[in-house]
Amino acid sequence: MANYKTIEDLGDLKGKRALVRVDFNVPMADGEVSDATRLARAVPTIQALTDKGAKVILLSHFGRPKGEVKPEMTLDQVCQAVANELQAPVGFVDATIGEKAEKAVDQMEDGDILVIENTRFHPGEEKNDADFVAELAKLGDVFINDAFSAAHRAHASTEGLARTLPSAAGLALAKELDYLAAALANPERPMMAVVGGAKVSTKIDVLNQLITKADKLVVGGGMANTFLLAMDMKIGKSLAEPDLVDTAKEIMAKAAESGCEILLPKDVVVAKEFKARAENQVRAADAVEDDEMILDLGPDSVNAYAEALEGCKTLIWNGPLGAFETEPFHVATVELAKYAAKLTKKETLTSVAGGGDTVAALAMAQAMDDFTYVSTAGGAFLEWMEGKVLPGIAALEK
Repeated sequence: MANYKTIEDLGDLKGKRALVRVDFNVPMADGEVSDATRLARAVPTIQALTDKGAKVILLSHFGRPKGEVKPEMTLDQVCQAVANELQAPVGFVDATIGEKAEKAVDQMEDGDILVIENTRFHPGEEKNDADFVAELAKLGDVFINDAFSAAHRAHASTEGLARTLPSAAGLALAKELDYLAAALANPERPMMAVVGGAKVSTKIDVLNQLITKADKLVVGGGMANTFLLAMDMKIGKSLAEPDLVDTAKEIMAKAAESGCEILLPKDVVVAKEFKARAENQVRAADAVEDDEMILDLGPDSVNAYAEALEGCKTLIWNGPLGAFETEPFHVATVELAKYAAKLTKKETLTSVAGGGDTVAALAMAQAMDDFTYVSTAGGAFLEWMEGKVLPGIAALEK
């Protein structure tokens, strides 16, 4: 974490106004927060700042209002859940900048916590507009970014403020960067990567990056079907991207050159229709019939991947192995996740996972708590896996 400024680098914070970029873009159901994971992750930083006597002003986006005020996307609706997580009162002001916001901040006492309105209600947020940054900066003396999930965006509240005020990484962000560096930049070897999901097209950069970093690479989900096509196998009516067969061949050739072993399905679970509890069977990967679609990996594939993982020291996981939201096509993802969790618990494996579907799949497997680190970031986690510079992080470098 030596590259990044931390809260300690900001000096004495008593009486200082600390603008903290958090990610409170949480799922809602019937007007209530249905998953408070992101709120909970912000708690250590907020408490560290209030313990130092800072006035804590929380900034976040919620939804995609596209620069317009949309009442259904107000941050007011998450404030009670934030207060519950903190076990402390949390104020709210229905303004992001301007006189109303400034007045609310002026009235704060040391140790108070205030949420200001959705940053994306202003077009200047996503444009990283200098005037909007300057207006936001008026509300604070220092800036702390604690939202890795928004760090791939060069927005006013992520990158602009970090370049305007004395800035640092929050505790959750610092922890995330440490785990990610340990997993990809400097992993204990052998290192395995599991990449799943529907389409190769969304993960070409990830695959190209990982074949230079990983010792073993599992390709799962609909993506694997494109690779099976590239090996001249019939995949029936399975989801695939035939126009990317040449890309898959190139990735396999490059992997062979760099000494990365690509692991593809030996057997698959097929059905004639894609619906919950559809009649299904296990087939060898090269024996799929014309009217069948591949919806999960078979037991031999899962066993082979588990065996390969057994000898590894580091695992990075992004994306499910099958159509996990629909039973019974969740089995491979759940079984391999449970196995990775078991090895992690035995302390023979460091396991880092991330991405929206991945988090949902690990939760289904009840493996979240046993992985070394699970990132709730989607796009930022993918861009980090692609080896890209994340603007919100670059702005915090010493």
